[in-house]
Amino acid sequence: MAGTDKSQDSLAGGPAIILVDPQLGENIGTAARAMLNFGLTDLRLVRPRDGWPNERAISAASGADKVLDATQLFDTTAEAIADLNLVFAATARDRDMRKPVFTPESAATRIRERAATGDRAGYLFGPERAGLDNNDVALADSIMQVTLNPAFSSLNLAQAVLIVGYEYFRQGDATPDQSFEPGPTGFASKQDLIGLFEHLEGELHRGGFLYPPEKTPTMVRNIRNMLQRAHLTEQEVRMMRGMVSTLTKLRGRGQNDET
Repeated sequence: MAGTDKSQDSLAGGPAIILVDPQLGENIGTAARAMLNFGLTDLRLVRPRDGWPNERAISAASGADKVLDATQLFDTTAEAIADLNLVFAATARDRDMRKPVFTPESAATRIRERAATGDRAGYLFGPERAGLDNNDVALADSIMQVTLNPAFSSLNLAQAVLIVGYEYFRQGDATPDQSFEPGPTGFASKQDLIGLFEHLEGELHRGGFLYPPEKTPTMVRNIRNMLQRAHLTEQEVRMMRGMVSTLTKLRGRGQNDET
């Protein structure tokens, strides 16, 4: 359906769409086209296979230049979500992780609730063939799944982006009452949380907790998922890092006393 009216003011903003390891420029372009239909303009790419910018993406976007021109490029998923406070991982597979699971509709509701507190949100999408890596899913607060025909559950990247964009857009100004109380400092950004993760994991590794080595990746993901469920504020992240630092000093002091 064609219905572009360039005399109208274009909507902008909304949650970020983060495409991790996208393979084809055409898929990036059609995802950008889907985004702009619903006023989403924050597109972030992590390691696009065919590089960026991409002529095929421009052609497939069918005029969604506003999205493509502002697209941000990142080397890692952690960098791409660093300024966000709430992230949904779009995946259809059972990840054996204890994370809340949302429909596109309920995820959009949660995003609008958190936007009322000033928080920024985003959706993570994996590469077309394999989907998101477990380590990327572990960085998200929740999982977002689309209910489909169990005999044929096959969405391409642009279709998936279209669904989440539609659900966010259709709620419009019907923003639910604020149901979160983040306190004066607000919820922690992903950059703050990842800093806490790396600080804690480094000390656990030095203390011998992350053992044996073959189980370390699973243990790290479980720790990150546990902390994600706590919805920590900035102040709580600072306090936890202070706790880790204090315990580390005490451990070092104890070792010195033994010697």
